[in-house]
Amino acid sequence: MRADWDSALAANLRLAAEPQTDLLFHRRLRRCLAQLNDAYAAVIPPPSLRSRIARPPLLLRSVERRPLILDYAENDEMRVARPERLAEVVAVQGVPAETWIRDSVLPEISAASPADRWRRAVAAMLQGEKGTPLHLSLKLPGGEMRGISVTRSVSLNDRWPLDPPALEIDSLADGVVIVRLNSLVEEDVVRQFDRAFRDFTNVGGLVLDLRQLTEGRSRYGYDILARLVTQPFVTVRWRTPQHRAGFRAFVPADSASAWYGGGPDTIPPRANAPTYGGQVAVLTSAGTAGPGEDLLVAFRNSGRGLIIGETTAGNPSEAAAFPLPKNWSVQFSVRRDAFPDGVEFVGKGIAPEVPVAVTVGDVLAGRDAALERARKYVTAPPGSP
Repeated sequence: MRADWDSALAANLRLAAEPQTDLLFHRRLRRCLAQLNDAYAAVIPPPSLRSRIARPPLLLRSVERRPLILDYAENDEMRVARPERLAEVVAVQGVPAETWIRDSVLPEISAASPADRWRRAVAAMLQGEKGTPLHLSLKLPGGEMRGISVTRSVSLNDRWPLDPPALEIDSLADGVVIVRLNSLVEEDVVRQFDRAFRDFTNVGGLVLDLRQLTEGRSRYGYDILARLVTQPFVTVRWRTPQHRAGFRAFVPADSASAWYGGGPDTIPPRANAPTYGGQVAVLTSAGTAGPGEDLLVAFRNSGRGLIIGETTAGNPSEAAAFPLPKNWSVQFSVRRDAFPDGVEFVGKGIAPEVPVAVTVGDVLAGRDAALERARKYVTAPPGSP
């Protein structure tokens, strides 16, 4: 809201004049931008400062608002600490995890919805000054408690060692194929998909998993979807602020009182490769965002199958960066996406046709309830309920 943003901006301008370290200045800027409720709002510090901000090589995930360790990258410290996968972080530096996240992390997290804000906060909850130690209290899957010490060692300049491949494909015994689409940053993901499916022989059902898809170009996702349809499909409608300086004479508070709109576009099936006509299901999570949500809109409009899982993040798909002095920069969302009929999902997300919640009990048992529901759907005879 404008009043909150104006108040936050005025307060931070006063704070900016105080003597302070670059790290503190960065955190204060993050808190300021978080007031916008913009998922892509971000302060990008210069490389010299990015090298001083780090986290341990632990992959954390929020499940029922509880931080679980899904994986870790091997290094000398991890071989000593041996953090057990699926252990819950119950305290950081002796502070209960929920309090640590709420007080120390959440105020600096930019997001469009409360669920996505908490998810992002859990992922970043151990970030801080590089080289500093952290003591974590863990609750192991069996219920025992133990403590480990870890160091913030992977900086913002480093490649995150736990990022999944852009595309992962698994074939199951019942003929179901799972396509995990994790990134649309590079166009090569489309070529990888085409190489994996020169045709769809022996594919008894296809599950498209978008639960980790948050970044990239929507058109690459449309290129993949164009091989899973036999009829043209419609993409998102979008709009972006259109700045007209003369409007400030009439509306001083907002010179962007006009909007430029684009889409929806209609995309036909791919003519250069075979298309798939079998059953398709799409999996979503609270982390599905940006190009993942644009792909969901197109999939729903195609009528090709069910969306199963959780309501998505409600993030737009385009951001722009603006340079600041001394190699700093800042970025913001520059587009609002909507369904073809104009109904926006920014800040609300896209609800699945079949909601399936992720529970701690399922995760600890190794059960993927959404995938199980998707497999049942794509292997059922056509027309089954």
